[in-house]
Amino acid sequence: MKSYILAARPKTLPAAIVPVWVGCALTLRLSGSWDGWLAFYTVVSALWIQIATNFFNDAIDAEKGADTDARLGPMRVTASGRLSRKAVYSSAMVCLLLAAGFGWPLLMARGWPMMAIAIPSFYLAYGYTGGPLPLAYKGLGELFVIMFFGLVAVAGTVFVQTGEWYPESLLAGLAVGCLSAVLISVNNLRDVDEDRGNGKNTLAVRWGRPVVINLVCLMSFAAYACATVLFGIGSGLLYFVPALALGLVIVHGLCKYPPSSIYNKFLALSALQLVLYAAAFTVNVYTH
Repeated sequence: MKSYILAARPKTLPAAIVPVWVGCALTLRLSGSWDGWLAFYTVVSALWIQIATNFFNDAIDAEKGADTDARLGPMRVTASGRLSRKAVYSSAMVCLLLAAGFGWPLLMARGWPMMAIAIPSFYLAYGYTGGPLPLAYKGLGELFVIMFFGLVAVAGTVFVQTGEWYPESLLAGLAVGCLSAVLISVNNLRDVDEDRGNGKNTLAVRWGRPVVINLVCLMSFAAYACATVLFGIGSGLLYFVPALALGLVIVHGLCKYPPSSIYNKFLALSALQLVLYAAAFTVNVYTH
């Protein structure tokens, strides 16, 4: 059980929870209420897709030789031999089945648009690292996260709640997606030397460490710029200060330290920044 929990990568799960959280908060602002059961089915389905993605990633990276003994990050259960590839693949498929089960009420509530979201999401749980175009190996990881853990997840949550598409959900989705992509960038900066030697051409490998650190700055700035557009310049922006301060700590650390195990700390802080941003977003909804 400990190995399965390790493979699920709990520190990454805020990337599945926060888009639904922010989407529900935005729904409250736009329509004055939100449906708790629809929110529950949405977040649980999103969590199972995220966990499936992590399982596939664990198994496929081991199969491709991308996880080695030189790894600076947490242990990967397939590469370490704690679980077999078959067991991890099977677990990923079970997670997708669970995601489909919890997503069924959403399909019943909102119809075919849910299929348009679910089908590519389910495929890319595998296609992020597998298939003919493995996004993580082509330097498309950050773009994938901005799209599916940001724009699609937040706008989709608002649609599930309201049955309508709102332009505000795209702004909120861009913000959440950018801060979620910071996690990917930090992870790839940590593993840049290992990835370079194993043919995993992340943006950190393709563009180099200084450029990706600048990308982290740009994505962070975009998230807080979106908050300013949504809530205006005023006292409400003060609620975002803790998240922003944490973002500055992360950037300072990336600039100060070369890739090492300390980047695991920055990865955890990036997840915390995402949660603090969602909390600030929610407080602004309730106070404006």
